[in-house]
Amino acid sequence: MRIIQALLLLFPLAASAQPLTVFAAASLTDAMGDIGRLWEAAGHAPARFNFGASSTLARQMEQGAPANLFASADTQWMAYAAEQNLIVPETRRDLLGNRLVLVMRRDAARPVALGPGFDVTAILGAGGRLAVGDPSNVPAGIYARQALTRLGVWPAVMNRLAPAQNVRGALLLVERGEAPAGIVYATDAAVAAGVAVVGVFPENSHDPIVYPFAVVRGGDTAEARAFMAFLSAPTSAAAFRARGFGVAPH
Repeated sequence: MRIIQALLLLFPLAASAQPLTVFAAASLTDAMGDIGRLWEAAGHAPARFNFGASSTLARQMEQGAPANLFASADTQWMAYAAEQNLIVPETRRDLLGNRLVLVMRRDAARPVALGPGFDVTAILGAGGRLAVGDPSNVPAGIYARQALTRLGVWPAVMNRLAPAQNVRGALLLVERGEAPAGIVYATDAAVAAGVAVVGVFPENSHDPIVYPFAVVRGGDTAEARAFMAFLSAPTSAAAFRARGFGVAPH
């Protein structure tokens, strides 16, 4: 008995199965919470989730943070993870899609026609700023910059941004009234009671919004691969659709 106890002290990780850890884009917070509950209801141990900007998560993994799965809000940061040999390439699946929208506080919302040359300064007012994910690295901000550039209004707004660490941060700035308008994903706007969608950006104004998922090389376990398969199951697909995501056919 003493020998067994000593071994448990020396090798605690071997004594119990480690929780499944998923690094997922902030915009997946609610949907992955739903998936996590379905996973647990199917008889699995609860999964742990780390939500943040895809760029931040990729860099955390690069620095050695343990994870089993990575879910990015764009292909760029998944490609970065692949270049750094952080993921198992053959497990990658492009599972979800989204739309980019302009939001305002619900009590000040008015429809905006998001076409070439739309008057973004009129939306912001004299001193207002546009809340976005940081365009230098946050996927939602990168898509926003693409859309504003292709619609010809980037020069008018590039110095009037309120950059956030992730898309949920940008949404919060609008909810709190710290920015009169913001650019977020449609699925984020859907969970914020205090904001309203005032315009949907044309799909051709930015790169397709794609969410790739993959097993992380350092956390490649049978449970991780089972979770990847579970993400494509009909029950999971229904949960994603209920949150407003487009689901890729499989």
